[in-house]
Amino acid sequence: MVAAMLKRVPFALACAVCALGLVIARPATAAPDTADRVAHFLAERGLVEAPATSVGGSAEPGLGQRLRGGASAAGDWASDLVISAMNFLGVHYRRGGDSVAGGFDCSGFTRHVFESSIGLVLPRRSQEQARSSALQPIERSDLRPGDLVFFNTLRAAFSHVGIYIGDGKFIHSPRSGSTVRVEDMRLAYWQKRYDGARRVAPPADAAVVALPAARAASASAP
Repeated sequence: MVAAMLKRVPFALACAVCALGLVIARPATAAPDTADRVAHFLAERGLVEAPATSVGGSAEPGLGQRLRGGASAAGDWASDLVISAMNFLGVHYRRGGDSVAGGFDCSGFTRHVFESSIGLVLPRRSQEQARSSALQPIERSDLRPGDLVFFNTLRAAFSHVGIYIGDGKFIHSPRSGSTVRVEDMRLAYWQKRYDGARRVAPPADAAVVALPAARAASASAP
């Protein structure tokens, strides 16, 4: 019996070495990129549908890929702006609000996100943001993540504003009693009230990028 057990030892060791080799040889899974993290974040919370899979088993282009394509076209700064906006999901609406602690109204939210993420200080009111010389009008078909989208919700032009995040979705602070959330612009309510979109030029000039740098320098100063 002892002899039989000894005969099994080499075989068991070989199996263990083989398994270890498989673990070591297995390539590490790449960390998801920014667009995928956004897509999974939204899908996990039921804000968007999870990426679909075709009948053959191969993955169809999902939200992550669509966001990635739009974010790449818009630039890294736009991706950062969208991720920054996501950080405020769930913050309560407050009329006239422009801070996390006090809550946001629609234009207070967009103003806070743009200033804190890329250092651009937008006008305070949504109508003023729509007419700002720092922003350029764009066609709906040309929307990219980071663009401002405007709606007529109070029987007045540009009375509501949000930030486009890609795949037909935008993030905004809707109304009293609600919180910052993601919605689909393709819903009938928003389609009827869509007023246009505006885009800020990439923050390549010193006037735009200097503000975050100056803030970081002042924060680190003794």
